[in-house]
Amino acid sequence: MSKDIEKKMEKLIIDYVSEYMKNPEIKTTWKKPIVAFASANDPMFHKLKEVANPNHLMPDDILPGAKSVITYFLPFDESIPISNMKGKNSSLEWARAYVETNKMIGKLNDFLIDSIKDMGYKAAKLDPKLNMDYENLISVWSNRHVAYIAGLGTFGLNNMLITKNGCCGRLGNVVTDLELIPTKRPGHEYCLFKFNGSCAYCATKCVNDALHRDKFDRYKCYEMCLENDKLHSELNEEAQVCGKCLTVVPCSFNIPL
Repeated sequence: MSKDIEKKMEKLIIDYVSEYMKNPEIKTTWKKPIVAFASANDPMFHKLKEVANPNHLMPDDILPGAKSVITYFLPFDESIPISNMKGKNSSLEWARAYVETNKMIGKLNDFLIDSIKDMGYKAAKLDPKLNMDYENLISVWSNRHVAYIAGLGTFGLNNMLITKNGCCGRLGNVVTDLELIPTKRPGHEYCLFKFNGSCAYCATKCVNDALHRDKFDRYKCYEMCLENDKLHSELNEEAQVCGKCLTVVPCSFNIPL
């Protein structure tokens, strides 16, 4: 299949986000989305299941007969991470961006699914309520790992995915039986710590002693996220966020290499 279909998928996502921001009730601003594609048969899906999480789903679990996964990164406008630089707790702007972006991702995925169905193919998404194993604090369909497999970026010391437009934003994806050309994965690490050991600024910014150069305590991280959720209860939506290790560091807005 020609590249025209990949360009069409990318344009659908970019145009949707652009139109979504015109809603006067939306306070969050996003930069241009980045889109990438993975083969549903990529061996890395099986490696993820074997190495990281035996309960991790395969694309076929979400859509039988899946051939591709469409992934995208929605970068926040730089004012949002900058608002989250200081203090122990997350800024209201950061928490609101989390809430509003999650809502948009749900609607955007539904839009993509309908658009793909109009083309005569199938598509599906995982209900986010089914995604988290709260006992072990791991995802059964990790948006970050799926995006990595699709070539959107590489992992940082802070466990976030660093894209060519940084790591401050949110990830989404849908699975389809439309066969798309897989995106080539980056040929080197985007994280400076992993590339040459020259940076670990994210670890110094952690406010709850969860992130270190040589270890990560996901329970302490989650503890901080729950504290911020309570703090921002006025949003009337789950805002289990922190983001201090993302803001503002060398990989916040673009890759440092």
